[in-house]
Amino acid sequence: MFRRLALALPTLCLLAVGMSGAAAQGLLGPPPANAPAETVPGGAPPANPPGVAVEPTTPPLAWPPSEPAAPVLPGSPTAVVKPFYEHLGLELDPSQRKNFVDPAKTVLDKSDAVRASGQGECLDPNMALDNADYDKLAIDKSLKSIEAVNGDQAKVVVAFVVEGNQHRLEWKLKKVDGAWKISDLLSVTGEWALSQYQCE
Repeated sequence: MFRRLALALPTLCLLAVGMSGAAAQGLLGPPPANAPAETVPGGAPPANPPGVAVEPTTPPLAWPPSEPAAPVLPGSPTAVVKPFYEHLGLELDPSQRKNFVDPAKTVLDKSDAVRASGQGECLDPNMALDNADYDKLAIDKSLKSIEAVNGDQAKVVVAFVVEGNQHRLEWKLKKVDGAWKISDLLSVTGEWALSQYQCE
């Protein structure tokens, strides 16, 4: 459902970090058949209506990607997401709340309260892995990401394979006081979203 909703939005600004337009095109695949001519890579993206923040379109991620991973730029949306794939369960660490804003932060804070009350866990410990079995070697070998930025909003799409199963997640970010913060995490393959969890 989230993927269909995102694909219905106009394609605005696509950024493959550190890649040329041709290389990005190879990773992303061809633009949708119904994409306006000005959104084809190399063309100018349409402007947002005044005062309206438009969420960036979810970039398609071809599988398997044909290009090597691009370097991660410091301070980029991808740089904010990357640590969650280097340290399993980092999203549940209260010290990481500085990297989140609502609605994700509220859900994580409520999860912390449930855990502190002794009632157990509200969230799975490996949400960044789409609740797949943790296989660091397989994830490190297959992990690919790409980001889409539009003004103060961004998405980082992450894809990887565990035990032959492809997983794709979408991290939504907002720029707050000049820094990117995670506002939600959605599983395209599992069809769940962090913001939909009810931790009471």
